[in-house]
Amino acid sequence: MNLGLLLLRLLLAALLCGHGAQKLFGRFGGAGPDGTAAVFERWGFVPGRRLVLLAGAAELTGAASLAAGLLTPGGCAVVVGTMTVAAAATAPSGFWAQQGGCEVPFWYGAVAAVLALTGPGAWSLDHAVGLDGLDGYGWGTGALALGLATAAVPLTFRSRVLRARDADHDEVT
Repeated sequence: MNLGLLLLRLLLAALLCGHGAQKLFGRFGGAGPDGTAAVFERWGFVPGRRLVLLAGAAELTGAASLAAGLLTPGGCAVVVGTMTVAAAATAPSGFWAQQGGCEVPFWYGAVAAVLALTGPGAWSLDHAVGLDGLDGYGWGTGALALGLATAAVPLTFRSRVLRARDADHDEVT
């Protein structure tokens, strides 16, 4: 079981690092902060560049926590929150990633939620430094709740931006 949890943590962390590097550094075919900011602003996340930097930093922070298995519920909360926001932004395109939907952020957030409930396993820094009690239903539920609560903040601001755009559009037409 510990090998499986380690592999799950490392694989999710690698994918999150890739997405963070796309946003922050333009790596792996990403558009970097300025190019990604344009997409964020289209989705209603303003100011785009600042929120791109925040999202990229959150992905890298969550990835580092998961890879190391250190303060795992906190890292999972960061990933759940970030992926909830990403899933909400891409959900209007449907579920499947092929159509630009929310499949990928949904899956990353779901895996983080599962890891919050199971804990990182014995092959983790949490275990090595005596924090292996940071797992189970209480910690997992807390991580999930914290992630969803933090996602509510940018999603609320996004909703206001989109409503204002709709109102402006209605005035023009």
